[in-house]
Amino acid sequence: MLTKRKLVASLAALTLLATGLSACSPAGEPGSDDQVLRYAPAMFPVSLDTHKYAGEEAVQTTIQQIMEPLVRVDDGKIVPVLAESWQNLDPNTWVFKLRSGVKFSDGTPFTAKDVVASYQRHQKLDGPLVPLYASVKSFEATDDATVTVKTAKPLGTLLSSLTLLFIGPAGKVDSEGFFSKPIGTGPFTVTAFLPDERLELAANPEYWDGAPQLDKLEFVSIPEVAGRITGLENGEVDVLTQIPPDQVPGVKDSEGITYATTPSWTYYFNWFNHNRKPFDDKRVRQALWYALNLEGTVKDLFGDLAAVAQAPLAQDVIGAPKLTPYRHDPAKAKQLLAEAGYPNGFSTSMQWPLEGGPNIRALAQAMISDWAKIGVKVQPLEKERAQWLEDFGKLNWDMNLQTNVTGTGDADYTLARLYLCAAKRNGYCNPALDKLLLDARATIDPAERSKLYTQAGQILFDDAVGVFPADLASNSAHRNRVQNFVMPPSGRPLFSKVTVSGS
Repeated sequence: MLTKRKLVASLAALTLLATGLSACSPAGEPGSDDQVLRYAPAMFPVSLDTHKYAGEEAVQTTIQQIMEPLVRVDDGKIVPVLAESWQNLDPNTWVFKLRSGVKFSDGTPFTAKDVVASYQRHQKLDGPLVPLYASVKSFEATDDATVTVKTAKPLGTLLSSLTLLFIGPAGKVDSEGFFSKPIGTGPFTVTAFLPDERLELAANPEYWDGAPQLDKLEFVSIPEVAGRITGLENGEVDVLTQIPPDQVPGVKDSEGITYATTPSWTYYFNWFNHNRKPFDDKRVRQALWYALNLEGTVKDLFGDLAAVAQAPLAQDVIGAPKLTPYRHDPAKAKQLLAEAGYPNGFSTSMQWPLEGGPNIRALAQAMISDWAKIGVKVQPLEKERAQWLEDFGKLNWDMNLQTNVTGTGDADYTLARLYLCAAKRNGYCNPALDKLLLDARATIDPAERSKLYTQAGQILFDDAVGVFPADLASNSAHRNRVQNFVMPPSGRPLFSKVTVSGS
């Protein structure tokens, strides 16, 4: 008997089959539509509002097809996008010269006022990335082609932070309903968007960097992994990412499909809510980490697609320290629980988002099983993503398991964004840690930043702010009709240069 979720996935696949057969017709045949590409992401965006949901990877992946930042990361380096060049007039002043001749998809010329308006909206919404700009004193349009940023102190992370500030037209970007069909300077435009269902994009023929060869790009929501893989095998879907390790052999062996793995900025973490007992006691948090057989669990569940984490962020990120993971020591765990006043353990809960990462449910179950062995009973709470997001933001949880991506590829994005006292993300606050992270943010010396991040990471490990089970590799699969598809370490593919041919 089909479950409701499986029925939805099956209907979604059938709908794709009914409406999308032309995408699989050989190029040049009557009725063929060989420049349509369909991408089924593991997580579908609940919104396109990049300023409100700036920390959401699903939102970033979709919006970068439509709107653009001043700069982006390419091959580990900051490269120009809407900013043609930049310079430091002094340690606290940045000047950005904008690319000339760029227009929004509605024909409006792109100017510095658009950059400032987008920054101001982002700041007004007070989203999760706002702390990245804490030392910015002013963000101004000097003239139509120049943006000047002044900071209270040197801000070595400004460029990496700006990779996630997507620009919309001034006078429109802050209007009600704008992000139901946002306007940008990017390679695609929005033709239809239904949250958690589908996003349909069309090529922007006037794109400043050359019109995409794809006529249409469709993001389709297929909640179940099995449904996404079936869609790929049947040709109803062209590209998949985040394929669970236990499904990889079948995908790799499928005819007409290319499978690849790449380095990643993605990792798993399980936070403790420090506002709730017993997680306000460091000994309890440490005990739960010692109780876990992470080496065995990670090997069993992920194979060569993951490694036990050696820091509170992935090793491929700039500035990531290499620390010693907690050993598996149930006796030590029980001792710490007894010292904290819980000799017989306690009961609590763990939440995670449905389809929130490869093998997330199995990882949660393995951790819960290990905790049961030291007397800690954990209620599993798997939630639909919208509900999980709401509860996560309101700190309505005991423990929270999820994946995270260091979106800028710079350690500051994860460490300072999540663990400064002002962040208020999980109830943890440590002024000594704040100083280290803010000092690292202010310096432009890579060696000094690395030293500071090592000290900061060790504090987070020693205080057991959370458990950091694993660093993940990225994987993807696409039909052989797809060319020039690249999965970057960010996990956010850009489709502007992708092409498709016959099935």
